[in-house]
Amino acid sequence: MNIATYVSAVSMQPKKIAVAIFKGTKSFENMLKNEEVVLQLLHASQFNLIKKLGQTSGYELNKFNYLNKKELLETWLKKPVLKNVSSRLLLKKMSYQETGDHWLYVFDVLKTKTFNQDYLDTSTLSEKKIIRI
Repeated sequence: MNIATYVSAVSMQPKKIAVAIFKGTKSFENMLKNEEVVLQLLHASQFNLIKKLGQTSGYELNKFNYLNKKELLETWLKKPVLKNVSSRLLLKKMSYQETGDHWLYVFDVLKTKTFNQDYLDTSTLSEKKIIRI
């Protein structure tokens, strides 16, 4: 349960996604251990999760326990995920490389589920004064 700095589709056939993970973070450590991950696109109403999920270190806060206590989790494909997101993608790690202060991971897309098109984006985060762009 982290906020990815950069995410991009890099192939349509087969479907592949690239995700950049900041070095030295709990998210980076977790990524090394897991071959499959779930990428979740937050709903615009979930802007309030950014400070806990993206601006608080996983070394300082057990994000799974935090979200579980707030009853914000459910199960999808036998994996714990956030409720009420706009979309989910089950990804399988294919490759990774160092790119500077981030590591770039490339994933095959195994399964997707879209619930709505009201994604949380940087303009909403800027309006809410969570980030500056």
